[in-house]
Amino acid sequence: MTPEQKRLVQTTWEMVVPIADQAAMLFYDRLFTIDPELRPLFGRSDMTEQRKKLMQMITVAVRGLERLEELVPAVEALGRRHVGYHVRERDYDTVAAALLWTLEQGLGAAFTPAVKEAWTITYVTLASVMRGAARTADGVPTLAGRGAGVYATA
Repeated sequence: MTPEQKRLVQTTWEMVVPIADQAAMLFYDRLFTIDPELRPLFGRSDMTEQRKKLMQMITVAVRGLERLEELVPAVEALGRRHVGYHVRERDYDTVAAALLWTLEQGLGAAFTPAVKEAWTITYVTLASVMRGAARTADGVPTLAGRGAGVYATA
């Protein structure tokens, strides 16, 4: 990830922050539209809280891109937690698609090809860390089926 890509992600994210709850609603609506099987994973979740957590997590990650090595332990922990959430490998492709779509909706004309590429690289970078941690959660490889907890590349 280049310094310019980090700057693009950080600058565009700050444009999303003022509409955070609306963006999170768009994200989850899109996620469940793309794959309705994901809705039950959130069946017992307070979606207002879930939306806040999503936006907080993205904000921390985006603002920490300059210190990626400091983010790694938290991102690894998130990857391990996703194993317990019964997330499948393919679910992370869906998350990537929903995230990029949401950014496109929220940013409008500011969602340029360079911005899309920067966000894709950011997602893939962080997902790779999560994937590695999920593979070794509890010392058991978790790459197949429900419970995979790994992010596939966008």
